Amino acid sequence: MKTLKGGEFLIKEINAEDIFIPEDFNEEQRMMADTCKDFINKEVMPKVDELDKHNPELLKKLLKQAGELGLLGISIPEEYEGFGQDFVTSMLTLEEIGRGYSFAVCFSAHTGIGTLPILYYGNSEQKKKYVTKLATGELVGAYCLTEPGAGSDANSGKTKAVLDKGGKNYILNGVKMWITNGGIADIHIVFAKIGDDKNLSAFIVESAWKGIVLGAEEEKMGIKGSSTLQIYYNDVKVPAENLLGERGGGFKIALNILNIGRMKLGIATVGASKEIITNSVIYANERKQFGTQIANFGAIKHKIAQMTILTFAGESLTYRASRNVEEATQEYIAKGQDKEKATIEGLRQFAVEAAISKIFCSEALDFVADEGVQIFGGMGYSAETTVERAYRDSRINRIFEGTNEINRMVIVGEILKRAFKGELDVLTPAKKVGKELLGIPDFGSNTTDYFELKKRTIINFKKTILMVAGAGIKEFKNKIAHEQELLMLISDMLINTYAAESTLLRVEKLSLQNKTKNLDLYKDMLDVFVYDAASKIKKYGDDAVNYFAEGNEKLGMAMGMKRFTKTEAVNTISARRRITDKIIEMNKYPF
Repeated sequence: MKTLKGGEFLIKEINAEDIFIPEDFNEEQRMMADTCKDFINKEVMPKVDELDKHNPELLKKLLKQAGELGLLGISIPEEYEGFGQDFVTSMLTLEEIGRGYSFAVCFSAHTGIGTLPILYYGNSEQKKKYVTKLATGELVGAYCLTEPGAGSDANSGKTKAVLDKGGKNYILNGVKMWITNGGIADIHIVFAKIGDDKNLSAFIVESAWKGIVLGAEEEKMGIKGSSTLQIYYNDVKVPAENLLGERGGGFKIALNILNIGRMKLGIATVGASKEIITNSVIYANERKQFGTQIANFGAIKHKIAQMTILTFAGESLTYRASRNVEEATQEYIAKGQDKEKATIEGLRQFAVEAAISKIFCSEALDFVADEGVQIFGGMGYSAETTVERAYRDSRINRIFEGTNEINRMVIVGEILKRAFKGELDVLTPAKKVGKELLGIPDFGSNTTDYFELKKRTIINFKKTILMVAGAGIKEFKNKIAHEQELLMLISDMLINTYAAESTLLRVEKLSLQNKTKNLDLYKDMLDVFVYDAASKIKKYGDDAVNYFAEGNEKLGMAMGMKRFTKTEAVNTISARRRITDKIIEMNKYPF
């Protein structure tokens, strides 16, 4: 099989046998995940209340314990005290860590953006000095990019680094804010501009150095147990050898590391969603009203089913994308690149899918947390319940690692950039769709095969996107980058299509492997998701076309929209009931 390119799902039909699904994990990988699960259950969960009171000593102690178990070095090469596992395995372990509320944020920041810049961009001396100790938990890492005047526009930061006359030290001055792990970190990855450079550079800074002042801990809406504060750098001497990567290469480092963070945030929120669903079902099975458990009420069943369907879809698309990253990485290695550079290139290749994962899964978690509170009712608003904490903690994920609005721009922007470069041939299939609109509708064969019918629906979703995007480019040309509302609509069409296809491919692969006795329930989830996605995609497409099209063009695309988003009727009420009945029986998220 030829390795798929990032964003290519839009123009290619994918075989179920060629994707990775969570059911493919082997026993060794599951044992590593169980170690993470046990650590969260035994060490973190009993201490979440204490963590929320701002206890940096406890937070650092837990990280150290995680390091001693090897959990901080899952994907770190063995030569730097890690386990050397692949990207997909690191994602599985992070899913279990994602259940750990504030600790999960601290853990993810340390193992991801706090460690990986040095692993992927550092020289051998920097890796030996810092990565080995970050992998074991002896050192804690933080990522210092955001400034008071530079958030989403990170490259506009004002922090400066000036090389002294002797050429031995950079003198660092500036302020960084919203720094996760800021109060407990030993190592800061600091982004600053050298002199009058246009682009940022990156530096490895030790928190013990003179001139570093920590601000007060931020009082946040959620994730209260994580350390977040401002850091002031006042004439800090940074040895010249602590420049990370090339001069002016910091912005590239920041962007590429964020691709990692986005996909890892996606799977961590899947873990958090599963935890909320399990807690909500346990409560619904115990809580009685009107003489029966509230789990027996249709309104509650609807909520639990929808929470589960979104979580299942998010899990499906994220692990699918994770394996794509790993396959691309191995292809780059085969071409002669070292593993670190190959991993960066693999992640860069799938920046579109990373952004989709981040958006879909973080928004699914917000929905799941909100409905969890509703299932708990008045108790859900009490700080005595875990769902109250989950609700507050979930909100930050739509802001972390680039806001979801920025990520929506990334999705369409990356696809258009690759199309204009000739890396992704979107134009040819878009023209083909245009011709199809003018011809007699192709109603296809009379197949009654379940999966073939679903595949045809997904293909039509892709045609809808190509139709709208092609017409939008024709209308606005190179100014389309400024049409943010339009780009966000196209992005939402892409997100729903990728999620629907990923769910379809997972269920089809399970069918081919005969790995589950509950295939009908998986089909129920697929049916409901695709049926709902069809109406969403039509709405997004209609809103886009109504903005820029007129006359016959508008009429033609409206007819095409209706044709391409037509799907078989689904008894969603009965399907959701069947899904929830199984969850109620198992008293947990069972898929």
